[in-house]
Formats: sequence, structure tokens, C-alpha cells
Amino acid sequence: MNWTDLTQDWSAAYARAKRRFPNLRDQDMMRVSKDRKGFEAYLAERHQLTINEAHEEVEDFLFTEGLNREFAHASSSK
Repeated sequence: MNWTDLTQDWSAAYARAKRRFPNLRDQDMMRVSKDRKGFEAYLAERHQLTINEAHEEVEDFLFTEGLNREFAHASSSK
């Protein structure tokens, strides 16, 4: 999954992101929802990460979201 895929249904994606990154604030999400680099910088600030660590966290989140999507699709087609 890539950032564009994730942000197509931002409200659902944000709910899952908030479970993984609990220091996200609802009032800030609309301003960073379409901007991956902005989201990474925001994530770094809110979770005391470096930009590189935040980038890796987002990469891992996207990978996990992709696996979840594949699993859901495979389960529904059986």
C-alpha cells in the first residue's frame, strides 16, 4: 500500500493510525492528511522520533496496512 491508497479513506486510516500512534491529535490530522512528509514530521514531533525513524514507522504502517488489505480481500473471496 502506498500513501495515496491510504489517504483515499483517511478517516478509517486515521483511526488505525491513532491506535498505532496514540499521540496523534484529531485537530491536527486534516492539515497533514494528504502530505506524507508533513505527516512524518508531525509524527516525529508528537512521538519524539527522528525524521528517519518517523519515515520508517510510516513505511512499516503502510506495509502492515497492505497486508491487512490483502488478507481481507483473500478472506472475502473464499
